[in-house]
Amino acid sequence: MSTAMNGPALFIGGDTTFVLLVRPELDPADPGVRAAAEQAGFSAEEFAGPGNLWALVVDDTFECDGGFELPGLRDAEADDFAERLQCALGTGEPFTVEAGAVLRLDARPAADEAYAFTAYVTPPEPEGAPTVSLDIGPLPLAALLADLEDFRRSLA
Repeated sequence: MSTAMNGPALFIGGDTTFVLLVRPELDPADPGVRAAAEQAGFSAEEFAGPGNLWALVVDDTFECDGGFELPGLRDAEADDFAERLQCALGTGEPFTVEAGAVLRLDARPAADEAYAFTAYVTPPEPEGAPTVSLDIGPLPLAALLADLEDFRRSLA
């Protein structure tokens, strides 16, 4: 992430195939944000906005490149998703966790204390947009649990 952007973020994946649940917060004092705001004709505070809009970013070098906003998603809902994922990872069994209609993670244990995922992402707009599936991992269980704990702490 840029030094101009902060906010809670949950990253699941590797360098090229991942899903990222993020609530970006731009720092109006950052010189890059100030320059972009000036170029756009806004004050830095207006340009940065309230920092309360969640987004789901998806990247796969073969299928999809981009993401979308999740209007109406609250911190409590993001925390609930992370908590359910965290609890399910502790079972050592295959599981499915959903984040509304936009994200479903099918997870299965992999060798050496790791989990592999298939993420199913359905953009909310336009209606009827196709679901993209991404195979992610295997990812080390200890790192996943630590990332989930950090993410949930950032929401508190």
